[in-house]
Amino acid sequence: MPDSRTKNAAHHEPAILQGARRVRYLKLIALFKIGKGALLLTAGASLLFLNTRGLWMDALSNWTADEILLEHSRTVAWLLHKLQAVLADGAVQATGFLALFYAAVLFTEGIGVYMQQRWAELLMIFATASLIPIELRHLWHRPGFVGAVILVANCFIVWFLYRVLKREKPEAQIAPERELVETV
Repeated sequence: MPDSRTKNAAHHEPAILQGARRVRYLKLIALFKIGKGALLLTAGASLLFLNTRGLWMDALSNWTADEILLEHSRTVAWLLHKLQAVLADGAVQATGFLALFYAAVLFTEGIGVYMQQRWAELLMIFATASLIPIELRHLWHRPGFVGAVILVANCFIVWFLYRVLKREKPEAQIAPERELVETV
């Protein structure tokens, strides 16, 4: 007869933390992080290595002149000059390096969690939880559906990985007993 404590503990455990479902969710979270990493890698590489600032400025100038017919608008000219100053500054390069660094963190988290490594789950919990206050502040100042979905997804990831780590404690590493074997 099963112990009543074991039965109650399994009864209160959410279904997503049991067996194959848990592994499926871990792999889904890992693929989500790897996908975000790929997007950031693309953005960072384009900001750093594809010297397209001149092309972007030309395209914007042509668009304002041809499409919205604001070629001689003082406001548009002022905005374009401000944009050009920002792009000429080091902000674009700094943003590119930051995107590449965060892409590396996301790839490390994603691949480690996909391979079900405990260290990667801990890294993902801390990295994702550290972004939640920033997302809350952003949602407070600029409420929106996408921001709310991202906040909920990150809160779910932190909760889920915490529960997985809390549930699966690493087994103590006990060295097997050595036996003496006679050789002939």
